[in-house]
Amino acid sequence: MLKSAILALVLALPAVTASAATCGNDSSGFDRWKRDFAAEAAAQGVGQRGLAALAGAQYATRTISADRNQRSFRYELDEFLRIRGADTIVRLGRQKIARNPNFYASLEARFGVPASVVVAIWGMETGFGNNMGDSNVVSAITTLAYDCRRSDYFTPHALAALQLVDRGGLSAQTIGARHGEVGHTQFLPGNVLRYGVDGDGNGVVDLTNQTDALASTANYLAQKGWRPGAGFAEGQPNFEVIKEWNAATVYQRAIALMAARIDG
Repeated sequence: MLKSAILALVLALPAVTASAATCGNDSSGFDRWKRDFAAEAAAQGVGQRGLAALAGAQYATRTISADRNQRSFRYELDEFLRIRGADTIVRLGRQKIARNPNFYASLEARFGVPASVVVAIWGMETGFGNNMGDSNVVSAITTLAYDCRRSDYFTPHALAALQLVDRGGLSAQTIGARHGEVGHTQFLPGNVLRYGVDGDGNGVVDLTNQTDALASTANYLAQKGWRPGAGFAEGQPNFEVIKEWNAATVYQRAIALMAARIDG
């Protein structure tokens, strides 16, 4: 039955062009969109595992609700730090580095990014891996690609998610955040493909693996222009790179402040 479902998805519209998958604003057109997108994905080289994951994707109602009801970070910095548990992140971040100093030293030697910054991001994003999300990644990201609100932005990430399933970096069952972010530091699938690092050397880039996730985070910052040895406080050169991680000013400032505190 699975092979039949994949075949139906791929062959339904064999002449589909790159722009043929039609977006929608509710669940009614999602199955047709999947059929069209399967043809596009197959043309881009997505294989049986990726197409099977697409065939099994469900319209993610909670993802749509989260996307249409986003609120910007309006808190003042002190309140934001309190709400996000900055004191706990700093305390646990210091412990993480102290327990595995060689690993973190190797990250800094390889990428030039201080361990404190990587660990601050890890703590902020998922509480050090304790809250990596509650949503099926493939369903979430394909739903966002289908939804007309931001289809152009999320469609490449949906294609990347299927490619990652083929490569073993995701599965059809992988759980992540409501917008399809995955792993310890919450990468979108396209960023996993572009910046992901096989930190543990097992041949697979898997951001649900702590080593891969932290190496990938350091690589992301390095690729965005991190200057080894330069400061990262607000107004210093590497604060501009921290801005690449998150668009909210209060979030950027929180990462820099917590990293500085982790450094002691």
